[in-house]
Parts: sequence; structure tokens; C-alpha cells
Amino acid sequence: MVNTTYFGQRRVDFWAPAEPTQHLIIAHDGQNIFDHRSATYRSTWKLAQTANRVFNTAQLPPPIIIGVFHSSSKSDPNGRAKELTPKLSFESGVLPALENIPIQNRVEIDQLRGDEYQKQIAEQIIPVITQAIGHQIVPDKTAMIGASMGGLASLYGLIKYPDLYKTVFALSTHWILGNQPLVEDLIRRLPIDDGHKIWMSRGTSGLDAKYEDCQQLADQLMIKSGWSLNKNFKSVVFNRASHNERAWARQLPEVLDFWLKTNP
Repeated sequence: MVNTTYFGQRRVDFWAPAEPTQHLIIAHDGQNIFDHRSATYRSTWKLAQTANRVFNTAQLPPPIIIGVFHSSSKSDPNGRAKELTPKLSFESGVLPALENIPIQNRVEIDQLRGDEYQKQIAEQIIPVITQAIGHQIVPDKTAMIGASMGGLASLYGLIKYPDLYKTVFALSTHWILGNQPLVEDLIRRLPIDDGHKIWMSRGTSGLDAKYEDCQQLADQLMIKSGWSLNKNFKSVVFNRASHNERAWARQLPEVLDFWLKTNP
């Protein structure tokens, strides 16, 4: 059963298996994780169903899943962008690629809440929920996942809390928010050691088609920085995959398999 709780105005849905588990995954855009009724486009990631299948195949209890809702609303339609944007990058000189941002979605740098959002997840949401269900956090088996802006936020979560998350999954990462400078800035901030693992992927259709150049640069910089391709770093291109929940749901088995194969 999926449980719902609130942290102030923020809704958080979470699911825990009946049996004890060491694995925990935090998902951005919680609206789209469990329930099609709350999903932006009435389609979900089917994360719990897929995790159950993948983990059962590996003969492991499935992970606890925490879906953190973004705060976009009628009064603050850009709440999601304010929270999922890596604030430090833009404070440090990365310029927004305005040609890729609709006028109605543009926000000022001092409106960004990425640091506060990450802090609430790491220092409030995770501790409260895990304590309530009796889960002992194991960083080596704790991951964060997101797509598009959520991909950026997942990488930023690793930058801000490298001791909490040892694995992050960035699907259809919205690099074009800041283009090449954003790629360079985020990757140079990532922790580099044998304990962390990163998944990146993109499709080739729709908005994802615009990510090719930036993701190729990201791949090059990751390897140049010392990440080992297909070991602690994996980059995948899904041919004809587009930019939506159905596409990301189809990619999840491969994503979760990478997590387990590199971190059983």
C-alpha cells in the first residue's frame, strides 16, 4: 500500500515492502511515481511494480520508494523549476540558455530553491519516513532517481549529499537548461571515488533529441574525470524513446539492473 504524508505543504508518497530491505530509492516528481490520478499526464513510472520484478529476479526484497512531489501550483506555476534547478551552478556563473526556456517559465536566480529542496529531502523527509517504518539507512544501497529536470536534481543531490546517496539515476537529463557550461559545472562538482555510481540516459525522439550534444560531452567529461564506463558509470541511448513517463517506465528494468549488478 502506498502511504501519503505531508511536510508542510509538500506531499510525499512512499511504499515499503512487507519484508525488511536495505535498499532505498528517492524519486523526484512524486506525482508521477505511483498513482496515475496524480500524474501530470495520467501516466506513471510504475516504479514499484518494476522494482518488485527486478528485485525478485535477483532474489532480494524490493526497495523502499519515496516519491517527493514538486511544489508547482496555480499560485507558483514554476515551483518545480525553482526546486529542481541546481542552484549552485547558476549562482557560480552558468547562464540560463534562454532560447530553451519559454518566457513564462523563466525565473530569477535568487528565486531558485534547489538547496532548500535537497536539504528538506536529506535532513527531514528521509529521516522521518525511515524512522517511522524502522528502516536503517545504508548509504551504499540508497539511491536517487529523476528525469529531465529531475535528472539534474539527482546529480545535484549527489553533489550536495555524497555521503547519503551512493547511486543516482539521471534519465533524459535537461542539460539544455544551461547547455555546455552546465554540463561542465555539474560534472566537475561530482564526487569521484569508487563508492559512487551514476546512470545517465537519453532517448532520440522529441525533446530528448536535443540532449545529444550535451550528453555526449557529459560522457566524455565523466570518463576524463575518472569514472569507469560500464562499471561505476553507465550512459545509455534508447533509440526512438521520447520524453515522457511511459518511456522512462520502459527504461526502469535496465536502470535498476545496473543498480543491483554494481551494488548487490
